[in-house]
Order: sequence, then C-alpha cells, then structure tokens
Amino acid sequence: MTQEQLLKNLECPSGPVDVVLDTDTYNEIDDQYAMAYLLACGEKLNVKGICAAPFHNRRSSSPADGMKKSYDEIFRLLKLAGREDLNSIVYSGSQNWLSDEKTPVLSPAASFMAERSRQYTPEHPLYIVAIGAITNVASVLLLNPEMKENTVIIWLGGHALHMPHTGEFNMRQDIAAARVVFGCGVPLVLLPCNGVVDRFSTSRYELEHWLLGKNPLCDYLVQHTIEEAESYAAGRPWTRVIWDVTAVAWLMNENRQFMEEELRTSPIPEYDQHYGFDNRRHFIKYVTEIHRDQLFEDLFQRLTR
Repeated sequence: MTQEQLLKNLECPSGPVDVVLDTDTYNEIDDQYAMAYLLACGEKLNVKGICAAPFHNRRSSSPADGMKKSYDEIFRLLKLAGREDLNSIVYSGSQNWLSDEKTPVLSPAASFMAERSRQYTPEHPLYIVAIGAITNVASVLLLNPEMKENTVIIWLGGHALHMPHTGEFNMRQDIAAARVVFGCGVPLVLLPCNGVVDRFSTSRYELEHWLLGKNPLCDYLVQHTIEEAESYAAGRPWTRVIWDVTAVAWLMNENRQFMEEELRTSPIPEYDQHYGFDNRRHFIKYVTEIHRDQLFEDLFQRLTR
C-alpha cells in the first residue's frame, strides 16, 4: 500500500462501508451498547460478520470460556434487537492468546475474516471494529498477510500515549497480538482507554431517563448496567464508561462530530506494559478527544427509534 493510500484509508469514510465487529461481548457492559449502536447505524454500516473474542477475568474461567460466553451473548443481543437474520454470520473466535508473534490461533472467526478480506481492495476496504483483545485480528494478519492491504482496523485498546503504562485490559491480555497489529503496516485507528475514552461515561439516572421503557434491547442494556454497577457501588454514586461505543462511532465521525484525532507513528507495545517509540514506523490514526455529549445524544436517539 502506498503512503498516499494509507493516509486516505485512515480518514473516516464518507459513504456506506462493510463492517465486521470483533467483540468480547460478555466481558463487561459496554460491548452490548457498541453492538446495538452498530446495528442502529445501518444507513452507513453494513454488518458482514460478528466475531466472538476471548477474555479472562472474574466473568470467565479461561479465555476459551470468555469467548464462548461472548459468542452466546451475541445471539442474545441479536434476538433482543430483532436482528436474528444476522445469526448466520456470527463466528466463534480464538480459545487462547497468541503463543508468539508468528503463530496464529486458528478459529472460525479468523478463517472467516481471512477469507472475507480477500474480497476487498485498498480503494474499497473492509472495516474491522475490534473491541476486545485483538487475538482474532492478529491471527488473520498472520494467516493472510495481504489482509493489511484490504482492511482498516479500528481498535479500542491500550491507554493514551502519555500515560506511564499500557496495562489496559484489552492490551495486556495479548501483547503479542497487539505487536503484530501495530507492526504490520495495516491502516490502524487507535482509541486509547484511560486518558481519552474514559471521558465517555454515564450514570444510572441518565440511562433510565433516555432508554428505560423504550424497547426490550434498551431495557436489557439499562438493567444490565445498573446491576453491574450496583454489584460494587450499591448506595454510592457511580458512573460507567461505555468504552466500546466510541470504536463504532469513529466510522460515523464525519466532520469530527464525535471525536478529535491526529496522525501518529505507530507505537510499539512492549512486554513490560510500556510503549516504545520509533519515528521511522508507519502512521496510524490516534483519537485524542471524545465529544461526550454529542455522541451520547446520537447513541440514545438511535437506540430508541
């Protein structure tokens, strides 16, 4: 890919585009909002696949268990959204992290993305929105290196470049996978968590006001968020960051209505959970600010139509 084409592909697309979502849906509460928002942006975002990503925390017993729970959660959300027509394009993903930077983890999701990406070109790329550990995507790049010519990756992961460490959940679970994606030259849009996207938070009262009672999917999102927050903050004030919506929203960010961004040379995720820097590396698009109120307005309007 030429430098000119790389820079062009790092701009928000102006017309309808094909999108694959790679999501650890059961990990937290924000993936569900992101998937619902993606489905609600159908005038521009054509969903071509939904892939379950692995995760491992208190909600799963292993990466494989996290992936399976996420896979099941995708179908639950599609039913609530009345979009069971998409069931046939849901794929189970990696059951473990990359063992090194050269060996892919084989899965139906990786096989699907590898094959699907061959149908696109640098001028008309496939957009992959990744909102979990980036194992599936890195595996595809190892299986099908020419994928970097035909895709644009939008990933929510790591912390802001000025932060003292990169120990964010999506990043630290599979640093080898992040190194593959950051180092291969694929057009990459990075939405850092702490220091940028953490601004995109909401409260129980805002969710109840705008979403509760509007439809079954909205009720599920609100109730699930409240239950999760009350599990650790009952009787105290709380807000929740709805992190992953911002990754989908980058594709809707014409005229920078939802976020600010700039070009940076691709940082190097190091195994000691810090970034390395080398100004000779290729450019990525780096999101620097979220316009919180504008994006929540769009999210709430779309989910309640």
